[in-house]
Amino acid sequence: MNDLVIPGTGFDVAQLYSKLQDITLEFGLQVLAALAIFFIGRRVARAITSGLHKVMQKQDVDKTLETFVCNFAYLGLLTFVVIAAIGQVGVETTSLIAVMGAAGLAVGLALQGSLSNFAAGVLIVIFRPYRVGDFVEAAGIAGTVEQVQILTTMLRTGDNKQIVVPNKQIMDTVITNYSKKDTRRIDLVVGVSYGDDIDNVRAIIRSLVDADARILKDPTCLIAVAELADSSVNFFVRPWVATDDYWAVRFDLLENIKKTFDKEGVQIPFPQRDVHIFQQAN
Repeated sequence: MNDLVIPGTGFDVAQLYSKLQDITLEFGLQVLAALAIFFIGRRVARAITSGLHKVMQKQDVDKTLETFVCNFAYLGLLTFVVIAAIGQVGVETTSLIAVMGAAGLAVGLALQGSLSNFAAGVLIVIFRPYRVGDFVEAAGIAGTVEQVQILTTMLRTGDNKQIVVPNKQIMDTVITNYSKKDTRRIDLVVGVSYGDDIDNVRAIIRSLVDADARILKDPTCLIAVAELADSSVNFFVRPWVATDDYWAVRFDLLENIKKTFDKEGVQIPFPQRDVHIFQQAN
């Protein structure tokens, strides 16, 4: 191999073989170093993100902001690791960054919806129309906020379905946050017959409201005649409760009103129709 020369050309095969070995060894070491940088860097990125997560938990940072910042930090660190690994192989990172910038612009134009979702996610984190754990209604969907991600918000519905909603759709619609305030008002309409004593009806409803310790004393519960309808006298019953007690008090109060009205002989009208049949004489 050492004396192998192609006749008439002066081409030394041994020298070429030696150079190929050197190139392969050098490039192989670079690839191994790049893989090591990538895998070790990814673990370091995860460790840093985990540490950031723990620090924000100790500082009692809002869960929504915590999730968003940690996800964004991990993606940024991972991008840095990938660029460092590619640079180790010998690729000029300056040119690569320029190419990535141009490609990013092209991809950004193609993925305008995703960029809009990202921008909406930033607005959600900044203005905080809702937080993780809040029960909201947005984009036509009602559910509990489980996670606010960079592009989407994850909601859990009352029947335990997980709904992933793009952030842009949420920010483009009206957001109703049922958990934002500590108290809520229950709005009930209770109809009684025209033959019932409205003062007695008011006293019955008042006694039921006062008997429920979950109903707040301040603000006071409104009990008033709201409408003289076609077949009933309608009362507005509007007690205030803690937000967490809303549905339980609503259901219990409706049931207690019906049972007490039955016991006290108060009539709750329902639609009726009288049919009169006239027989024409021959």
